[in-house]
Amino acid sequence: MLEILKARFSEHKERHPDLEWSEAEQRLIKDPAAIAVLQRMEESGGEPDTVGYDAKTGKLIFCDCAKESPAGRRSLCYDEKALKERTKNPPSGSVEQKAKEIGVTIMTEEIYQRLQSLGSYDLKTSSWIATPDSIRSKGGALFCERRYDTVFTFHNGADSYYSVRGFRGYILV
Repeated sequence: MLEILKARFSEHKERHPDLEWSEAEQRLIKDPAAIAVLQRMEESGGEPDTVGYDAKTGKLIFCDCAKESPAGRRSLCYDEKALKERTKNPPSGSVEQKAKEIGVTIMTEEIYQRLQSLGSYDLKTSSWIATPDSIRSKGGALFCERRYDTVFTFHNGADSYYSVRGFRGYILV
C-alpha cells in the first residue's frame, strides 16, 4: 500500500505542494491501522491521497481522490435509519455502514470543496457528504457534484439511492 500511495503522491503533487513524501511516509509507518484503512479505501475504488494538513489538528488529511465517486461504494442510502425505513426496494446498505466497515469518516462539505479546489471530481457521479442533524432529522441528506465548472451541494431524501451516487471518505494521520 505504501508503494501505491508513494506513486500517487508523486503523480499528483498539485494536491499537496508543500509536503514531502518522507513526512507522509513517516506518519503512516507510525500508524499501521491507517495503512489498513487506506488499503480498504483503495480496494473500494477510492484512490486515496493526501490533500494536505488539517488546520485544527495538524494531521494529514487522506481522502478519496478518484475522479468519480468510488465505484465500490455506490447505490447506498445515507444511513441505517433510512435503510430500515426503506421497505420497498431497499438498497444493499448505507453510507454510514460502509464508512464504518472501511474505517473512514464521511467527507464533510469543507473537505469536499477542498478536494474540488485541487482538480475536477464527480463530473459524472455525485457523492453523499456528512449531513447536519438539522437536515437529517427532517429526512434529508446532502450530496455534492461538479457540473458546469461549479461545485453544487444538493439535498435528497436520505433513503434515496442511485447507481451514480456514492460517497467519499477521509482519515487524519
